[in-house]
Amino acid sequence: MQIKAIKLQPASPFTWASGWKSPIYCDNRKTLSYPELRTYIKEQFSRLIRERHPDVEVIAGVATGAIAQGVLVAEELGLPFVYVRSAPKGHGMGNLIEGDLKPGKKVVVIEDLISTGGSSLKAVEALRAAGSEVLEMFAIFTYGFQVAKDNFEKAGVKLTVLSDYETLIGTAVDNGYVTKEDIETLSEWRKDPGNWKKD
Repeated sequence: MQIKAIKLQPASPFTWASGWKSPIYCDNRKTLSYPELRTYIKEQFSRLIRERHPDVEVIAGVATGAIAQGVLVAEELGLPFVYVRSAPKGHGMGNLIEGDLKPGKKVVVIEDLISTGGSSLKAVEALRAAGSEVLEMFAIFTYGFQVAKDNFEKAGVKLTVLSDYETLIGTAVDNGYVTKEDIETLSEWRKDPGNWKKD
């Protein structure tokens, strides 16, 4: 919130690419411009991966938001890195996965943001189709939508995040970024974001 990677505007909602109206906008790419912050995120991801998956062989980032952070984590862990495009490249080799990924490798996926989980899980599908074993996905932030929880469960993918919507709102109130009156709006939106409209 201090660097405005997350903006809360209950009174003047944003419009997402999906067309959803939202009182919140999250751009984790901004963290890359702040060395202390990007290092903290890299270190937290790396610590969790070391603890849970000492057998990991490759780090994969989801394009484009998690490419840089994924590279930082791979560098910290001394591992190969690949990234997964949202669609196959329109020219050349037509790659969906960029980098050298051999079948049978154990992969941890880095993502920056989870909304419905759709694009994140497409990346997992691509990795699995290439013969990889996806151990887990780690993301910086999730909105915690029920649809995302259901999608990850259905796909059999474990998800761990560094922060979530509840933590964000609590911190926003504690630090005076939003008023207590805004909390009702923010809570209502989270229940049904696809149909939410600001009165």
